[in-house]
Amino acid sequence: MDASPDLPPQSRVPVFNLPGVVTASIVVLVAIHAVRQVLPDLWDVQALIEFSFIPARWTVALDPSKAQAIVQAATEGLSDPASAAARQDFARALISESSPMPWTFASYALLHGSWMHVILNVVWLAAFGTPVARRYGAWRYGVLALAGIVAGAILHLLVDPLSAMPLVGASGGISALMAGAARFVFRPPPAYRPAMAWQIAPQPRLETITELIRNRSAVLFLAIWLGTNLLFGLISLPLGAGDGPIAWDAHLGGFLVGFFLLPLLESRRT
Repeated sequence: MDASPDLPPQSRVPVFNLPGVVTASIVVLVAIHAVRQVLPDLWDVQALIEFSFIPARWTVALDPSKAQAIVQAATEGLSDPASAAARQDFARALISESSPMPWTFASYALLHGSWMHVILNVVWLAAFGTPVARRYGAWRYGVLALAGIVAGAILHLLVDPLSAMPLVGASGGISALMAGAARFVFRPPPAYRPAMAWQIAPQPRLETITELIRNRSAVLFLAIWLGTNLLFGLISLPLGAGDGPIAWDAHLGGFLVGFFLLPLLESRRT
């Protein structure tokens, strides 16, 4: 008599073994950028103005006296008179708007500066969004990513309030997922011997800050991440052709929120 359990039949292994919500996120980001490539230039520029996050728009809404400072800041670092004049005209158009467009605190994450920008974000999203989605499910994955996106925009506004450059990219949300994943993916697996061959070991708990400091893999990851973003901030390194400098402050805002918000999601997981 066969005493083995009656296990369900195994299905074929999928080519891309990603949680559905991560796959959907990637499809949305790629599809939006693909559509933008075929839009007329005027429509694409309008979409950028309507949905990107622009700190100067909020600064002048909160303090109209900053309008002239915003126009002057638009020409910083530019030696070409034509480019400087175009930047000033754009800044004047922005500060003449009556609405600060609050949805842009989140909608900017749906836009990207180039295909290279999209590809890099998709790779990081697949790598760090997957463990978060598997551990917490689609809703908590979405809450963490959205919180990181909004926090990234807020910190960018606080750091560079006079900027009229549009902020785009999902990096703030991805940074939140990275920080969240770092709380548990580097933890050594528990010493566990299942009573039955088909039983699965329990998921490791989140590491405390003290435990993270003692975890060499986690410390190395955090050091590389923080060092890379600091380097981008110091040298204003562009991400690819046609992109502006990387918004390191938006990355940092998302990362901090993800790191400290995840324990709250963990307490409601079960």
